[in-house]
Amino acid sequence: MNISAAKQVIKDTVLIYLKKNDEGDYCIPVVRQRPIFLLGAPGIGKTAIMEQIASELGIALVSYSMTHHTRQSALGLPYITKKEFGGKEYPITEYTMSEIIASVYETIENSGISEGILFLDEINCVSETLGPSMLQFLQYKTFGRHRVPDGWVIVTAGNPPEYNRSVREFDVATLDRLKVISVDPDLKVWREYAYGKNIHGAVLGYLDVKKDDFYVMEMSQSGRSYVTARGWEDLSEMLKLCEEEEITADETLVSQYLRSDRVSKDFSAYYDMYKKYKKDYRISDILAGQPSPGIIGKASNAGFDERLSVLGMLFDAVCADMRNAMEKADLISNLKPVLSSIKQRATEEKDADGIISILRAASESASKRMHSLKTAGALSDEDRRKLKGSSVLYDDMVRAVNDASCDSASGAFSVIKQIYEKKVSVLRKEVEKSSVELSNVISFVREAYKDGNEPVILATKLTSDLWSSRFIASFGNSDYEELARDMELSERGNDLKERILNLEL
Repeated sequence: MNISAAKQVIKDTVLIYLKKNDEGDYCIPVVRQRPIFLLGAPGIGKTAIMEQIASELGIALVSYSMTHHTRQSALGLPYITKKEFGGKEYPITEYTMSEIIASVYETIENSGISEGILFLDEINCVSETLGPSMLQFLQYKTFGRHRVPDGWVIVTAGNPPEYNRSVREFDVATLDRLKVISVDPDLKVWREYAYGKNIHGAVLGYLDVKKDDFYVMEMSQSGRSYVTARGWEDLSEMLKLCEEEEITADETLVSQYLRSDRVSKDFSAYYDMYKKYKKDYRISDILAGQPSPGIIGKASNAGFDERLSVLGMLFDAVCADMRNAMEKADLISNLKPVLSSIKQRATEEKDADGIISILRAASESASKRMHSLKTAGALSDEDRRKLKGSSVLYDDMVRAVNDASCDSASGAFSVIKQIYEKKVSVLRKEVEKSSVELSNVISFVREAYKDGNEPVILATKLTSDLWSSRFIASFGNSDYEELARDMELSERGNDLKERILNLEL
């Protein structure tokens, strides 16, 4: 199973476990809610999908790596108390609350979110002294005498023995209490994730050519060599920051993330070529619809690797602008319910105080929601940008109303309306700019690569990427529609589609 399929299975399981009947009880009793055990190689995104699931379901997430826990930290520390039995008092041993269980309660209290996921990583690497207690936990959801709160689903993860020397294989008694999901690396699925995370074009371009280097686990003379999905994503972020600061990213840096001499050497060489192509092809001229005949000829005569690199750079550039446009469109869409309330208040009241109170309440609500999700471990990058942007905009509107010294509700609404209309005007310009750039990229690709696979690769990328597909669906683009139609209807298009499927692009 790939990580995307595993994510859906876990998400469905969480939804079912949290489903309640008419009496308000969980349809599946807590004791029958088998913890999920996600078994897969390191670095393939097990932790990342837990964050995504929590964000998408609006529930909390508490994560722990069990390799750092001893019996005492997991169960709590013992202390002596006294209890009376049969009229006689006896000293007995109790335990303080487990750090893990306490974290769940703290998250509930600080975030206000009462349901969530308790994610325990490296579950099969616990010490021998903790092993029996983990069996009790997996069956009864308790550490010592303290129980995981109802409404919290337990998901665990671990590596197969071949990847981790510390792994202790579970016996049948333990496995029979788990929902076991085995996950394998899958470049095609990761690429879809990578588009949404804005992974560096050089990483995607290299993996288009060297698919087998996506995930590497092999022995060499110097020891174990490995390359993981986590490594590629972390390298992507470092490359982007190095480029912003004009810091050279050489093989020494690359090898800190890609722990294979062969792969780090090959990628470093590719990255140098990628930067050269970016300079030689003058991407900004192509986006503006002004590629020189020399550039078109150079692209037409380029080899396969160079063509894919140029295509990736064009795709990254136009998608960055489409993403910015869609994020602005989302922000404006979120404003509409608040503006509707303000418009209604403007017809009912004379002074501006009521309108200002709506804006302040909306800003506070967005800030609280962002804080709640962050505290719950369920704040995605997209939600953070959206909520923070909304809060800042509402505060700007309050300042604008105060600066204009608006005494009347109608005057305050007029100021706010002007701000809204200005935002819409900026969005329209960005949409138009992005749409023109998209058309120019499609035109260039069709002209420069008319005898190659590149037009259908571009169509596939545009359809697969979250932001470009949303942009096209929201605002349309006749050149994309024509490109997609040609790829769908022509015999050559059908042939290219078959080839591209074989390439797994």
